[in-house]
Amino acid sequence: MNKQEIIDLLKSDIKKFNKYKEKNKDICLDLRGTDLRGADLQGADLRDIYLQKADLRGADLLCCDLRDICLRKADLRGVDLRGANLRGTDLLGADLRGADLWEADLRGADLRGSNLKGANLIEANLKGAKLDKQGEEK
Repeated sequence: MNKQEIIDLLKSDIKKFNKYKEKNKDICLDLRGTDLRGADLQGADLRDIYLQKADLRGADLLCCDLRDICLRKADLRGVDLRGANLRGTDLLGADLRGADLWEADLRGADLRGSNLKGANLIEANLKGAKLDKQGEEK
């Protein structure tokens, strides 16, 4: 499957996308810079996908598995991430303004330099998360 076919499958049928990922575990999906604005990705298994600089504004990522992926400098403004698993995720410099992270698992996530203005972090687990403003190693 080429990149556009994978994006189309992700946008149209999460169950089939998750099955495709399950059958193709060794494939590294590079979706850097992809436009997924407003996409309903609820329940998608997005592990092992590069989404660096992706535009996910207004997307529904409710309860998504985003463990250990690269969302560096991604646009996540207004994204629904309630209950999402973001454990160990690279969110360095990501724009999370107005994102709903209620009960999200952000343990060990790298949030350095991220914009969290207006984000809902109620009940979010931030244990071990990197939160300094610099966005770079000291």
